[in-house]
Amino acid sequence: MSLALSEKAQGVKPSSTLAITAKAKDLRAQGIDVVAFVAGEPDFNTPENISMAAIAAIRDGFTKYTPAAGTLELKRAVSEKLAKFNHLDYSPEQIVISNGGKHSLTNAITVITNPGDEFLIPAPYWLSYPEMVKLSGGVPVSVKTKKENGYKVTVDELEAACTERTKALILNTPCNPTGSIYSEDELRAIADFIVRKDIYVIADEMYEYLVYGGNKHVSIASFGEEIYKRTITCSGLSKSYAMTGWRIGYAASPLVIAKLMGSVQSHQASNPNSIAQKAAYEALTGNQDTIMTMVREFEKRSVFLYNEICKLPFVDCIKPEGAFYAFVDCSALIGKKYRGEEITGAGDIGRILIEDYNVAVIPCDDFGIQNHIRLSYAISMEQIEKGVSRIAEFLNALS
Repeated sequence: MSLALSEKAQGVKPSSTLAITAKAKDLRAQGIDVVAFVAGEPDFNTPENISMAAIAAIRDGFTKYTPAAGTLELKRAVSEKLAKFNHLDYSPEQIVISNGGKHSLTNAITVITNPGDEFLIPAPYWLSYPEMVKLSGGVPVSVKTKKENGYKVTVDELEAACTERTKALILNTPCNPTGSIYSEDELRAIADFIVRKDIYVIADEMYEYLVYGGNKHVSIASFGEEIYKRTITCSGLSKSYAMTGWRIGYAASPLVIAKLMGSVQSHQASNPNSIAQKAAYEALTGNQDTIMTMVREFEKRSVFLYNEICKLPFVDCIKPEGAFYAFVDCSALIGKKYRGEEITGAGDIGRILIEDYNVAVIPCDDFGIQNHIRLSYAISMEQIEKGVSRIAEFLNALS
């Protein structure tokens, strides 16, 4: 019995997105022409000025430990960015720099969770949220949303799921996997609910710069003191600055929460990478033109991919408003046959596409909703066109 392993760890589901991405990379390494609609990262290189700042940090010997919650220099830069872009007033002491967005979210969940606390998670959701909650001793509560509302949660849906054990809502806008963006009015209604129920909201705003079609990003903590003191705002540099591998995220919160997150992080990770922090400072304070270049390209791809999906038989898609994902409803495929095999779910669709058509997609069963797939358009227009053509071949082969 002394050799028994952690029940928490054994209860964690492996990341299906990382597994499928790895499989696509393996096939490519074998010389197979795979179109991979899977990556949750920009296909652009990290901007040159950011990379040069990291090189300078190495040459200057900035390779030692930093304060556990990040350098004061970077925390000040994050504070200024939050004030300018998000209209949020956080002092540097209220900011914790972490090893990526996942780390910030994990810290936030860890420091507010007691055993049995419930977290409302609108579905479809990023598949890591429930696992983070479970590892912290909490209970994830999936709140199903409706396609006709852009897969965005309503106050009525939250009310129905809320109990006396509810501790927090995890809110993601722009959303992975749907690409939906909550409007200011929708967020105000949710903020009123949070304040009325006296719970927390963990606002995952990682895709905040990637918005299209005249939409704008709004931070829920910006609506006044009562919602501000109940909000932990999480973001990072991975998506907006093509810095996924650099692993720099941050969280801004009431001071007591920030201190707890810094304390937890000091024991679990010591500090974020010193060199990456210098690069992140340059990203936030240097030339911002590369953001707009990426946004324009992603918007062009989103329009093209959405229009092409709308032409396909048996599938349906809401129009992406942000991030870089198209969320495709494949419900009409269930029960159809492919070469004599009955399709029973999104897993079958994903397997057939990669095995027979060299197209990698993300089945979304682990995202809290069945019979949907996610397509990332963080790939070239040429690859998108080729991939959609192959998906069309598959759909036309169904009976």
